[in-house]
Amino acid sequence: MTDLFRKIAPVADELGRRFAAKGHELALVGGPVRDLLLGRSGNDLDLTTDARPERVLELVRDWADSVWTIGIDFGTVGLRKGSWLIEITTYRSEAYDPKSRKPEVMYGETLQADLERRDFAANAMAVRLPGHEFVDPYGGLDDLAAKRLRTPGTPERSFDDDPLRMLRAARFASQLGFSVDAKALAAMTAMAERIEIVSAERIRDELDKLVCGAYPREGLRLLVETGLAAHVLPELPKLRLEIDEHHRHKDVYEHSLTVLDQAIAQEEDGKPDRILRWAALLHDIGKPKTRRHEAGGRVSFHHHEVVGAQLTKKRMAELKFPKDVVADVARLVELHLRFHGYGTGEWTDSAVRRYVRDAGHLLDRLHKLTRADCTTRNKRKAAALSRTYDHLEERIARLADEEELAKIRPELDGNEIQRVLGIGPGPVVGRAYKFLLELRLDKGMIGKEAATEALSEWARSNDLGR
Repeated sequence: MTDLFRKIAPVADELGRRFAAKGHELALVGGPVRDLLLGRSGNDLDLTTDARPERVLELVRDWADSVWTIGIDFGTVGLRKGSWLIEITTYRSEAYDPKSRKPEVMYGETLQADLERRDFAANAMAVRLPGHEFVDPYGGLDDLAAKRLRTPGTPERSFDDDPLRMLRAARFASQLGFSVDAKALAAMTAMAERIEIVSAERIRDELDKLVCGAYPREGLRLLVETGLAAHVLPELPKLRLEIDEHHRHKDVYEHSLTVLDQAIAQEEDGKPDRILRWAALLHDIGKPKTRRHEAGGRVSFHHHEVVGAQLTKKRMAELKFPKDVVADVARLVELHLRFHGYGTGEWTDSAVRRYVRDAGHLLDRLHKLTRADCTTRNKRKAAALSRTYDHLEERIARLADEEELAKIRPELDGNEIQRVLGIGPGPVVGRAYKFLLELRLDKGMIGKEAATEALSEWARSNDLGR
């Protein structure tokens, strides 16, 4: 353990000696211990102590570079020392009142009791400081070796104390690739409705971490199969029975998971793109509401991208995602079918410009989502779609070189419009600007002189003479 501890020992041991000198216990606990044993490292340390929060503040105030108390009501003091972010939490237990969204916090007296109340045995290991004594009363080390998630006590008690732990199980399945113990899985299924007592913000954080994990498909499957998804992301299980008209051999749910996998495969620098991932997962959630049976046994989903964008906004807003995230994900859902109007390259340059304009800063993500949305098993068809999209991207690149496509705007600005029309600021300037923008999209760069002539003609035809 000392070898594994080498990186964090200087700061952790120094703090441990500080607490011990004042008669208090201190231990590294939970995720950081698990990650050390898995060979993962970060700059966040979770510590636990018998000292009450006010005492913790006294012990760290003149040692830490900065201290914050945002979590002190839950027994946690946060601090920074150099590059380390440290949270110190008093031994505790917590439980939810059936009628409350907030956990009730009660302080504990021993490290072992504190470990017992933790979510999973793999997170219920500790290292005492500064002596580096390894504490594992619930078999967490064996669970790590088996890649298994098991609660320290009975899963029913654990999940009843904090229902969010059921979502955490799915999140850890996504992040670590672990499986869930059969007893815990049964309890998650039986108690799924209990998740509704948890706040939207806490649910959002777990879902977001799950979707951005290394194996999100596994976490999402757990949510759907246990029934948890019906309470936290109901649009997802609703896709299971909706047969995709392009892929009769599989349902839209499986298609959506595959699109997510294929979107992830296009990520760069090994970093998860939460906007792309959420858009890939939700891109077809409008299909159940738009499903129609057509002649000849066909099924249609007309305008499912528009309905899907509306549903995406509603769900992500209810989960309290930031407004810019909601807007970006919904916009990608709305635009994900646009490419299919391209055919074999029939779009005019004007249509290509509009595609770029409508995508805006999401263009690169739209490229990836569109490519990920091809899940056909027909290799010839898949290759043809890929070549066609290659062609569209080449046209976008050519127009960008010629016209600064990423900065599409009229060739006359607001001041120039006012000067040409002989008017001051007002709504007419906005209408003129919109006309010139449409002209720019249709014709490309025509030069200021031609744009001025076109604007003057527009003004005359709309009886906007000086």
